[in-house]
Amino acid sequence: MKILFILTYYRPHVSGLTIYVERLATALAQRGHQVTVLTSQYSKDLSQTETVQGVLVVRVPVAWRLNKGVIMPGFTLAAWREIRAHDVISIHLPQVEAALATALARLARRKPVLTYHCDLQMPPVWYGRIVDRMTFWDNLVAGKLADTIVAYTHDFAAHSPFLSRFLGSPASGSKVKVILPPVIIPEPRPDGIRDLKARVGLDGRKVIGFAARFAYEKGAGYLINAIPLILREVPNAHVLFAGPYKDVIGETIWHDLQPLIEQYRPYLTFLGTLNPAEMADFFAACDVVTVASINNTESFGLVQVEAFLCGTPVVATDLPGVRQPVKMTGMGEIVPVADVQGLASGVVRVLKNRESYLKPRDEIARTFALSRTVDEYEKLFESKLPYKG
Repeated sequence: MKILFILTYYRPHVSGLTIYVERLATALAQRGHQVTVLTSQYSKDLSQTETVQGVLVVRVPVAWRLNKGVIMPGFTLAAWREIRAHDVISIHLPQVEAALATALARLARRKPVLTYHCDLQMPPVWYGRIVDRMTFWDNLVAGKLADTIVAYTHDFAAHSPFLSRFLGSPASGSKVKVILPPVIIPEPRPDGIRDLKARVGLDGRKVIGFAARFAYEKGAGYLINAIPLILREVPNAHVLFAGPYKDVIGETIWHDLQPLIEQYRPYLTFLGTLNPAEMADFFAACDVVTVASINNTESFGLVQVEAFLCGTPVVATDLPGVRQPVKMTGMGEIVPVADVQGLASGVVRVLKNRESYLKPRDEIARTFALSRTVDEYEKLFESKLPYKG
């Protein structure tokens, strides 16, 4: 098959959405499919065309950016060209080009497939609500034109203002298909774990991990505010952040939280972006990993499963979809959303009873097998091959 993925940001940008598509696209390319990613040239130092791990990446120049959104005057022509050259069109939402891309796919007699990663919620800027609504209605048009919409979990689909519109009834059937996200994480390296702990000075400490972009919706501020409550019960606690934290596109939280960060600086370490092997060592070095997300811009939390596979339990907020990995495995605690006291209590419970939450890696791997995710996408894409006649 010739498969085209369309999304606003792709690697090297770091987000759950870009990692999801990178894993899926690479796995399909390894199975012999011709895979192309159409995305934005969000940074001028990126090539407009390159092949990465067998996947052709085509980037459309960006004229200007509005917060996280990008304006690409050349997108229509590029999308039309690539859509006609491919059999299957996989469009990843939220994105402001979704309706246009889906309409072009229909015009080219393709059966577009959407994957809906999360609801959109802009940072608290004056134009945020306008962008939110514009994107929602654009994506709603795309949903009506799509052949199938992929969701991570039934839980998130039922609670999402977007996805719930397409669940249908028992009589009419649902346009939504649930496929668990692709998870890949190497096994932790004993030397890597030891080196990380020595470099940061973690020996003798209880390590609380946080793996995400430093963004408002990820709840980093709630975790930092929970530190004094955690220290009352666990005096040797230390918080370890993995992921981009300075100059994150569309975010001001790093600068906004500087007074709080400086207040608790002795208990915080920021590692920045890590490669896959380093991420495995990071998870294994942690005693617990937190997913403190505060809204439906998080629909699952891939890092939860990655942490489980590295032998580390998780404390996750009680959001639709986000609560599912812990519920499916029992490897952690679910705590109230945007609740400093609740987050601190959940972290302390896990730190004090860590062994009771642990499960064998093989057991987790069977539930979240990459091959199963790719098989389901492959079967779905095969059912969407172009119209005959």
